Amino acid sequence: MNEAVGAVAEKVQEPEAGRRVGRIVAISGAVVEIRFPGPAPAINTELRAGPHRKIVIEVASLIDTHTVRGLVLNPMERVAMGMPCEDTGGPLEAPVGDGILGRMIDVYGAPIDGKGPLENVHWEPIHRTPVPLSRRKPGGEVFETGIKAIDLLTPIERGGKAGLFGGAGVGKTVLITEMIHNMVSAYEGVSLFCGVGERCREAEEIYREMGETGVLDGAVLVFGQMNESPGARFRVAHVAMTIAEHFRDARHRDVLVLIDNIFRFVQAGAEVSGLLGNIPSRVGYQPTLGSELGALEERICNTDAGAITSIQAVYVPADDFTDPAATHVFSHLSASVVLSRKRAAEGLYPAIDPLKSTSKMLTPGTVPDRHYRIAREVRRVLAEYEALSDIIAMLGLDELSEADREIVAQARRLERFLTQPFFSTGQFTGKAGKFVTLQETLDGCERILSGELSKLPESAFYMIGGIEDVITRGAGA
Repeated sequence: MNEAVGAVAEKVQEPEAGRRVGRIVAISGAVVEIRFPGPAPAINTELRAGPHRKIVIEVASLIDTHTVRGLVLNPMERVAMGMPCEDTGGPLEAPVGDGILGRMIDVYGAPIDGKGPLENVHWEPIHRTPVPLSRRKPGGEVFETGIKAIDLLTPIERGGKAGLFGGAGVGKTVLITEMIHNMVSAYEGVSLFCGVGERCREAEEIYREMGETGVLDGAVLVFGQMNESPGARFRVAHVAMTIAEHFRDARHRDVLVLIDNIFRFVQAGAEVSGLLGNIPSRVGYQPTLGSELGALEERICNTDAGAITSIQAVYVPADDFTDPAATHVFSHLSASVVLSRKRAAEGLYPAIDPLKSTSKMLTPGTVPDRHYRIAREVRRVLAEYEALSDIIAMLGLDELSEADREIVAQARRLERFLTQPFFSTGQFTGKAGKFVTLQETLDGCERILSGELSKLPESAFYMIGGIEDVITRGAGA
């Protein structure tokens, strides 16, 4: 053992002068205990160890006045007993500045896009307190996405937080990708994509698509990939928030933050908590779930300097919306877009459930009266159709009254009209994507509700753009 420690020590780069150095005294997987000759560093302090100071350790807890327990963020590097650990004197830092635009980085701020080192950047700590209420600015403006079902029924607030909830395989990432295409090209601010626990394939596809659509120069991509340690996946969201806050506060620009997937942030926190030996709470989650999620979500807000708008994909385990991770995320959002497995199975994409999805923006005075009235009428018709579905399944459509049959016809046309071909799936479906303005969506729904288009076949409304496209397709049928 002594020979092995000696061999490692020879390769270790000498620490910088004037910085405190401790020694690793215990190793348990990705968790190490480090003893310092003087007072122990504070929680969240970054420590460096190993050859060329490559091993990154974050202080997670204090054992006594001289000993800390730390989490190795890159456990692929070799750790050994007796290895010196240098106290950097501060927390992990993220690169910020104009030089980060158009780049893809990891949790340590290192570029992973093959374009060489970052230039024209400086470094800032990733741990910050949220903006105080006295500096916050209320929102109230609708952020148009070009996706009919979202703009009509769950309008997103500029400077707010919206969640895309759904189980596995219902289209969360596809919807996020489509929003990148629709919103980033028309967005004047900075766009920031944060991949928490992303697959390498997804990261490469998003980077390539943003380059092909010409929006990469105004965007930043931050990834903590699925094959990385739980500590790295847990901290990547804080790195993204630090970059977003810099562009908002120092550059006075609006920032669009897209997070895929916020559940994996919670999951990484649970893994970190388990590694540190904490007793789990409800359904196996960490006891600090609420405070950790709140500390991150509360950093997303508007100030006089600018606004941070966030759209977050939220995986719902086993489609159980009472899961603690889903319920905690719900409480922070201004809009919740719920994706339904039943609608996905019926081929109604995007598979947005119009009755479970909500938005605090859809209130009188926030949206125009016409928008509010049409949205409420659409919900009413779809809710009545849902109530009649059991009767239709048992007795058939012919047993309904004339009025009910009319409701069913309207609802089926509305369901199909709210489907839409996406730019991000055009290569698979063979259908060109459609960006539909809110005005076109309102016009189409209003004409369907009035019965004006009742003679057109239902197939004319499926996977289409605006109502003029529906009429053109219906005339050619």
